[in-house]
Amino acid sequence: MLAPSGAHSGGHYTYIYPPHALRGPHQPIEAFQIMSNVPKAAAARPQFRNLNVFADLTSYRLPAAGFVSILHRVSGVLMFLLMPFIIWMFDTSVSSEISFARFTSLFNAGVWGLPGWIFKLVALALIWAFLHHFIAGVRHLWMDATHAVTKEVGEWSAKATLGLSVLLTLALGAKLFGLY
Repeated sequence: MLAPSGAHSGGHYTYIYPPHALRGPHQPIEAFQIMSNVPKAAAARPQFRNLNVFADLTSYRLPAAGFVSILHRVSGVLMFLLMPFIIWMFDTSVSSEISFARFTSLFNAGVWGLPGWIFKLVALALIWAFLHHFIAGVRHLWMDATHAVTKEVGEWSAKATLGLSVLLTLALGAKLFGLY
């Protein structure tokens, strides 16, 4: 409970509340400073606080490694959810010449009133998901095997993962859409 004066004593600790902690409920309350018989260097450490989803999420800058981690999960879920489509594509492409012709007409002319480019976009999403998931997995295995777990290595390997997965997706997407 906050004391009206901003501080109270309990045992050998003195709880000091920041001035803004006594404001209204709509403003963030930072972590309380607890002062005890600790050296001045330890007391001078920076104070960290939790992120407020509504106020801080739009201004928070996620590092590249965070994006790779989130996209690694997204790509895994995407591949899992589209597994029936993947199995159907594989089955119809290798069963017979007639089923292969039906398979290619799906991507060229479409089916059920949907144009073929929608199915090409789904296939492109699968291509990206596979490439990103594979490259991020190799990055993770490489960092585990070499114990390269510094901020700098994590940052450049994350940027390389993002760049390489996008570059390979664009190259294979160009082939899928018939640009070469």
